[in-house]
Amino acid sequence: MRILVAVERERGFSAAAQVLGLTQSAVSHSVRGTERKVGAVLFERGRKGATPTPAGAAAAAHARRVLRLLDTLVAEARGAVRGAAEGPLRIAAFRSAALHLLPAVLERLAARHPGIEPEVRIVRELGEGTAGEVAAGRADIGIGTLGGTTPVPTGLIGDALIEEPYALVHPAGHPDPRSLPLVDWHENCGSYTRDWWRRQDWIPRATVLTEDDGAVLSMVSSGHGMAIMPALSLTGAPDTVEITDLGAERPTRSVGYVTTPELASSTAVRALIRELRAL
Repeated sequence: MRILVAVERERGFSAAAQVLGLTQSAVSHSVRGTERKVGAVLFERGRKGATPTPAGAAAAAHARRVLRLLDTLVAEARGAVRGAAEGPLRIAAFRSAALHLLPAVLERLAARHPGIEPEVRIVRELGEGTAGEVAAGRADIGIGTLGGTTPVPTGLIGDALIEEPYALVHPAGHPDPRSLPLVDWHENCGSYTRDWWRRQDWIPRATVLTEDDGAVLSMVSSGHGMAIMPALSLTGAPDTVEITDLGAERPTRSVGYVTTPELASSTAVRALIRELRAL
């Protein structure tokens, strides 16, 4: 399983062998044996390396989750002997959650469980987002946006933590902010708020599209347009911008956590969820 994961991550047999301290032939032999046992081709071989097939991607995801459970077994056993939670805790979070939610949560977690070692990665909420990192076995818990008819992706478990409203953000003191061009970013406004957006004939097509919400605030602060942003993104907004409520029909965004059923009972994940729910 470790060889399978390494080949999928490194996209090559030679690179995986180097990382694992094995020979290329040993890695190739192992993968061929796994493919025979599974009954499917896991990698397309070529001059550019090894590209996982759909079967290979699925197998690698399962392998990462199994390997993570083995690591959790060791951490939980050692923690039980010492009477304290310990070991790494891999967290995937989107940018504004990592900036404005996690610092206080991790501070409380460290005070109560100093043996837990959080590892935080910022993941863009596009495509599979933070939930995809958890499903693929690259994160133990994901902090992301939930919504739509399926709040938590199939095969994972989780719950909403906060419901944050969207607001109109514009340069302070502007007499007619709705006349300004729209500044937006790719991660803004998931599918669950698109219906609201479509009903607003005053919202123009974005003329400025940035990489993240921090850049949006900077552009609006400099007078280059207005934006519609969720509350987390507006934490610590400068005095040069003004935030206007969009009324009772304003859209909202649910922020929550997702994890795997098998890791949900682990000491480290349970400890983090307790701190997140105390927000």
